Order: sequence, then C-alpha cells, then structure tokens
Amino acid sequence: MIKRLLICLLSFSPVMLLAQVGPQTALPRVYRDSLKHLGVRMINNEDEMERKAANYNFIKTLTTTLKMPGSFNFKFDSVKTISIINAPDGRFRIFSWPVMNQDGSYRFYGTIQINTGTAPLEMYPLADYSPFMSSPQDTVTSNTKWYGALYYNIIPVAGANPYYVLLGWKGNTPKSTKKLIEVLSFQNGKPVLGAPVFADKGTTHDRIVFEYSRQVSMMLKYLPEQHLIAFDHLAPPDKKQQDKPETYGPDLTYDGYRLQNGKWIFQENIDLRNLGSPTDQDIVDPKKQALLDRAAASAGHN
Repeated sequence: MIKRLLICLLSFSPVMLLAQVGPQTALPRVYRDSLKHLGVRMINNEDEMERKAANYNFIKTLTTTLKMPGSFNFKFDSVKTISIINAPDGRFRIFSWPVMNQDGSYRFYGTIQINTGTAPLEMYPLADYSPFMSSPQDTVTSNTKWYGALYYNIIPVAGANPYYVLLGWKGNTPKSTKKLIEVLSFQNGKPVLGAPVFADKGTTHDRIVFEYSRQVSMMLKYLPEQHLIAFDHLAPPDKKQQDKPETYGPDLTYDGYRLQNGKWIFQENIDLRNLGSPTDQDIVDPKKQALLDRAAASAGHN
C-alpha cells in the first residue's frame, strides 16, 4: 500500500516557476467534506487497517484537489486533522500529518506545494524514511527520504544561501515523543532537508532532534524579536536513567539556538522572563486526541 501511495503522489514532476500569492478562496465543498471525513477516520478509527485505508483515500483526494487551477489559494481550515503551514514569503506551503500504527508508533505523510499561481501543480511528496536513518541529526536528505514530522512553524532565513527552519512534532513510540528543528532549502528548484547550520560546542548538526517522555510536554518555539529558537532543557529524573530518553522531561530551565550570520548558535540557561511567554502551542498527540474524542462521543450518547 505504501508503494501505491508514493506512486500516487510522485506522479507530478516539478517544472513550474514561482508565482505570487493570491487571495485565499474556499475549498470546493465536495472535496472539503471528503477530506474532513477521511481525516477524522485516519486519525480516530480504532482499527489500523481502517486508518491506513482512510489515509490512502485522503492522499488521493488531496492530490485531486491540488490539481485544480488556483489550488494554492484554497483554504483547508475545516480539515482539522492535518497541519498546513505557509511560508511567510508565499513561495510554498507544507501539508503534514501522522497516522498511528498498531503499536502506538507513527508514520508521517505530507507534501510541499509550490505556489505556481494558476499554472499546473508543482508538488513534492514527502516520504517518511525515519526508520532507516541511523543518525538523523547529521543527515542531509531529499523529500523522498524525509525525517517525518508534523510541522507547526516556518522561519525564513535570508542570506547568500537562504533557507527555512521548520519546527515540528514527531510522535515516536508508546513511551516517548520527539520534536525537531528541521532545515528546508531549495537547490535547482528541488527541496533539500537538513543543512549544517546548528553549532553546539564545536560540533555542527544538520537538524536537531529532541526525545522525551510521552507523559510530558516540551516547549519549542521561535521568538522572532530575539532571533531565537527557545526550548525546555530536558533531563532524566535521576542519573541512573541518563541513557533512557523516554524518561526525560523539562527541568524548568531553558536553552536555545540564536541566529548569527546565517547559523544557529547553541546557548544554555536562557532567561525567558523578559522574552515573552515560555509556553508554546503544543501539538496534541493524535492517540490522546482519539481517546478524548471517543470519550466525548460516548458521553454524548449517555
């Protein structure tokens, strides 16, 4: 089934040029209702095969929708089960979403849609390659070998070699969750994920990955006025569990990466008291959300 999904998304070749952003328009009702219904099924259905079948049909419907002229301006605000974020410069937008496996882990799906105005669709499907990446912090990949995540922020970085920083949530296992700081750039018009722009005590990384207990939340946010990506410092409950990231949680201190000359420099023990709220719009774990939805539905029938 995964192969069929990739064939469906990869059937479009990127050949168009960038166009300007136009006013957003309503998504045609037939596609809106179908995507909304399938999205709920692929997240909330208790049966794994039903979730995957709904996901397959969701991808087909989304692909058909995005082939329509002017689709870059369609609003998908009624489709609550996926993330859609637009680049601030209007160059592209990213669709991303997770589908939970039976064991509580996740596989991620997504695509990058380039803004072509009224020209034919230019789209780069994102194929989750996470299980095969032994060192994700030090790996530069293409869209076909994606370190899957659900993105919630895009930070443009100007310069001689401009790029974008993506903040994302990455459900991991029944015991741990991940968040990440990703880099997206375009070379010869094609997306490249990861770049050696994160400096930390003499070492450089292509992306930053955090892992922590699934029972807690982690703050990871961008403070534009400070050119700073701030986050909770994660620590184990005791020294005996330092090799068990699934036990880690915030220790009420904060670290960050500050932008300097196109690179992000690690800084410890940041004082957030004068830098705005240390809270972040947290990404809801789809498994927890499914449980909440089922509980609410059950209460409604009582």
